[in-house]
Amino acid sequence: MQNFQGKTAVVTGAGSGIGLGMARTFARNGMNVVLCDIRRDALDDALAQVNRIGAQAIAIEVDTSVRASVDAAAKQAIDAFGKVHVLCNNAGISMHGVPIEKLPLRDWEWVIGVNMYGVIHGFQNFIPHMREHGEESHIVNTASIGGFRIQPGWDTGPYSMSKYAVVALSEALEQDLEGSNIGVSVLCPAAVKTGIFLSGRSRPDRMGGAFKREESEQFAHLLNEGFEPDVIGERVLRAIKHREFFIFTHQWPRELLQERHDRLMQAFDECGKWMEEQGIKPTEG
Repeated sequence: MQNFQGKTAVVTGAGSGIGLGMARTFARNGMNVVLCDIRRDALDDALAQVNRIGAQAIAIEVDTSVRASVDAAAKQAIDAFGKVHVLCNNAGISMHGVPIEKLPLRDWEWVIGVNMYGVIHGFQNFIPHMREHGEESHIVNTASIGGFRIQPGWDTGPYSMSKYAVVALSEALEQDLEGSNIGVSVLCPAAVKTGIFLSGRSRPDRMGGAFKREESEQFAHLLNEGFEPDVIGERVLRAIKHREFFIFTHQWPRELLQERHDRLMQAFDECGKWMEEQGIKPTEG
């Protein structure tokens, strides 16, 4: 996808952080923008910023964990601009600092609802629409570098579980859409200046309402030296142009992922030793 002028992008989690960075980037490149977020106050400010760039834009209050809410947002987006060409399933919450056996059930439901079902609700709504209009389109699902490795000592199990799932969903989606005009990318950022560790402020009433989790917020300072959100927006734009699948934003996690890969290969070596001990041929089974 090379020409963005006059095309339309839908971005969830667009009230701040990476979502707003992508929205501003798309606006600077001549796109119409549909900003979606659960926080009305953040949406109003984000919409004003995008409008100042000169883009045509609307803001829709959406809870991505609720299918009916995403359905309604998709209809508004299509009614407003006719065709949607870029979908960024970006809304996400952190779930750090609490061991998995101690996390309340409602927080499991929340992280799965936003980080996993939010992506599912997004692409199930827009893929049929993109297939119908037939023009070049692209879907970007936001995972994390945490979708490839669990950081020791951070207690990121629930968050990483959900982001591993986004990577798998994206890989499956790429296969399903092969040969179509719809590209797929999975965004895997490391440190970016966002408020993701303040996710508790956005928890809906049906899941217990807004709250403050000290265990998660203790990590917020780690993002202070991260990239600005608009840098990530430009990175995403390049990936769409070049139809990149994995969108990495930093080089330092490469060594960490190599360590995980080496561990996997070592496990296959151990499997080979076991097969040899048992007299099993490698081609059997």
